[in-house]
Amino acid sequence: MPTRSTSVTPGVSTATTSTGGPASAGSSSGDPERPTPQFEVSPVPPNPLGEGRCIRTAAALIIGDEILNGKTLDSNSHVFAQFCFQHGIDLKRIEVIPDVEDEIIEAARRLSSNHDLVVTSGGIGPTHDDITYASLAKAFNTTLVHHDETIRRMKIMNKHRKWATLQTPEQKEATLRMALFPANAEVIFVDPEIWVPVVRLGGKLCVFPGVPGLFQRMIKSLANFIPLPPKSERPRRIQIFTDRAESLIAPYLTKLQARLRPHNIQVGSYPILYKGVFVSLIGKEAPATAAGSAEPTERVWLADIAKEVEREIGGRILSEEEVVEHKKQADLSTKWEEAKGMLKEAEAEAKEGSHRTVGLKAKI
Repeated sequence: MPTRSTSVTPGVSTATTSTGGPASAGSSSGDPERPTPQFEVSPVPPNPLGEGRCIRTAAALIIGDEILNGKTLDSNSHVFAQFCFQHGIDLKRIEVIPDVEDEIIEAARRLSSNHDLVVTSGGIGPTHDDITYASLAKAFNTTLVHHDETIRRMKIMNKHRKWATLQTPEQKEATLRMALFPANAEVIFVDPEIWVPVVRLGGKLCVFPGVPGLFQRMIKSLANFIPLPPKSERPRRIQIFTDRAESLIAPYLTKLQARLRPHNIQVGSYPILYKGVFVSLIGKEAPATAAGSAEPTERVWLADIAKEVEREIGGRILSEEEVVEHKKQADLSTKWEEAKGMLKEAEAEAKEGSHRTVGLKAKI
């Protein structure tokens, strides 16, 4: 892991002023001619898992009533799943819970005890229902303290914002809640243009804002600060597309999965409405081992398996760019079919209404 230039700061007491919110963490005053402040990032902290160990398993804890009631679409768990796959981490669980203290405490303790890395998203703003930090402090048996360096960075970000000078004492106090962290937490600044830090508890649980743009940028930057698996251990994914029906290729795929299971290669099939099926192969190109033996039995190359699948299902191996384009076209086709269905329903209702009007006139 690379070396950074400043220190990881623990939570410390005292605070005076400031304002600002995570939603504006990566922007300056809104003036395109005023550059965004550049902050120092933290150094890479010691490996919390122990020397030589790396993160193998992960979980995501998405916190927010707005997710559960449908007001907000959760995209952060998807971004985190992509992050885990890219870096060879096995994402075991994604949970969505409400802004309820007891549920946050229970989930944080359970997930942290069962996984090497836990990421939370949401509930760290200045309002009354943002209770993530307070709940996590209780989960890790500590109190809350203001963090001076975070407050300093907030003040720098907001010094050119007019609204920041017009805040009442109550509004300033609410703003400072965003720098009120569990006392025993590590505070890690991961991006030079973002004042919001990643707050880590117990060496495993990392607290992130719920704002998608911030979450995506900060989770990407976190890769520089945590013990990731070596690149040689990261899985590879190959996708093959066929226009055959899923039922026609199912017998072959069932046999293929049984054959590849000892080699830790996953076979998945994902139908696209009105189009065909994506077959996905995920695995590491490493030799399998026989039961009770440390010696490899044979080496299975993912690329060779993909060519076999391509041949057997009458499909074609696609690049990542082609997969994205295929799915875009499939989404458009699905929306078009849905629109045609809605049009037919509307025409039927209009026709029915016309018949009723004729019948009513006849009675009159």
